Amino acid sequence: MSYFGFLLYFVGLPFLLLLFLNAALRSRGKCIPIALRAWPSLPVVGIHVVLALVYTTPWDNYLVAARVWWYDPTLVVGITLGYVPLEEYLFFIGQTLLVGTGLIASIRLLPTTALPFQSRPQLRLWSAALSLALSLLGLLLLASAPATASYLGLELAWGAFPIALQLAFGADIIWHFRRPVFWTLIPATLFLSGADALAIMAGTWTISPVKSSGVTFGGVLPLEEFLFFLLTSAMVVFGITLMIARPSHQRATWINVGAKEAQ
Repeated sequence: MSYFGFLLYFVGLPFLLLLFLNAALRSRGKCIPIALRAWPSLPVVGIHVVLALVYTTPWDNYLVAARVWWYDPTLVVGITLGYVPLEEYLFFIGQTLLVGTGLIASIRLLPTTALPFQSRPQLRLWSAALSLALSLLGLLLLASAPATASYLGLELAWGAFPIALQLAFGADIIWHFRRPVFWTLIPATLFLSGADALAIMAGTWTISPVKSSGVTFGGVLPLEEFLFFLLTSAMVVFGITLMIARPSHQRATWINVGAKEAQ
């Protein structure tokens, strides 16, 4: 399976289906609730596309350069930016669009709680501390663990840190809107992990057995790949939720200023 074929079947077509679903829901009066309309959702998804490219590009280039994973050169078009093929950058974009539009559909489909938002400082503190501890664990694995912990250490150090920042700001906001968050994050992680397993079986890309733990699901999907999709999907879902939620704008005065200037 070529990398472009993977993008078409497992990213492009599902994204188009979600666009049609959102349009159908909107035409039937399934609107995004006021509590999640502080900023328009589609531009916020676009912002996260840019963030995904900026944050993931150097990290993923290092993974390929260090042979943590590699791709079959006969299954890509041959355009390489740094160490990474063009298709990989398109995947950064496509995954963010797919998960973002999935979140919007979940928000339209699932009624949010009627209870008023309640600030929970302790939830923010402990959830952020846990995520930060995972990031530090990743650094520790890189510094002192064997090579088989390389991929796990790299993704924990890289992925858990921005999630810690998101949780420190708004874990209670994410919890308040937990229904659409959960029903986007879990299906997205499972779907992308399943697609990844098929690509690995097809030889589209390969995860180094020397630099990964060897723990797999079904003998195919490495633990690290599942964690990658969980972490990246969480970054997108948490980030979009926080940016469009009114409690976020009430919490941060600088967001309110930016929103007024954008109007």
